[in-house]
Amino acid sequence: MTTILVHGNPETDAIWAEVAGELIDRGVDDLVLLSPPGFGAQLPDQWGATQIEYRDWLTGAVETIGGGTPVDIVGHDWGAGHVFGLLAVSPHLVRSWACDCLGLVHPDYVWHEMAQLWQTPDVGEQVVSTMMSHTNEERSSMMTDLGMNKFAAADVADSFDSMAECILPLYRSAAQPVMANLGRTLCDLDLPPGLVIDPSDDPYVGPTGRALEMAVQLGAQHRPLVGVGHWWMCQRAATAAQLLVDFWKGLEP
Repeated sequence: MTTILVHGNPETDAIWAEVAGELIDRGVDDLVLLSPPGFGAQLPDQWGATQIEYRDWLTGAVETIGGGTPVDIVGHDWGAGHVFGLLAVSPHLVRSWACDCLGLVHPDYVWHEMAQLWQTPDVGEQVVSTMMSHTNEERSSMMTDLGMNKFAAADVADSFDSMAECILPLYRSAAQPVMANLGRTLCDLDLPPGLVIDPSDDPYVGPTGRALEMAVQLGAQHRPLVGVGHWWMCQRAATAAQLLVDFWKGLEP
């Protein structure tokens, strides 16, 4: 069974390094670290970086990688958002999904402060310009302060220029009610088995309890990670890997 890990913003597949090693140690051998365009992967020609384009990119990538066989897919941050988009249009491509950030598709979700700045005309451009003015060392330091490990933070800092082209169009294309409507669509579907990873100290996903509420609505399992922040895969790699392996084992006939 192919397992795909997809990350978000501002990130590269380096955030998965420790979890990938833990999964391999547990016998997960067909593992693909998939980087969205602009976030560790090259931008296609005439790329608009909208939520719909990322959804369609992921759908095509999963179809190609799976080769006709449904995959297990794990999404983090906007990677989770892209997985939600995939599930809304092509759930048959997925055997199972495991994501954090399920609060993004709660009907009452309000985008976090930085996202709202990015979504604001002129203000967003000024914020990204300021981010671009930082040195790689400053960017890396900010990422480690927020919870990334040093290896991932350094890779993100080195890759930031291409990310900067995509941040504003992605977030602006996902301004509410886009994500709330996506959540309503998911609630109306018969989805494949899901696992919701819910770190208690993630500041970007809305009030406590919403991930559990949406997990119930989607018929997914809910697993809290207490005392862990947004980059749980860097902070609790072994715990996260075991959660995933136990979830996948439970799907076996």
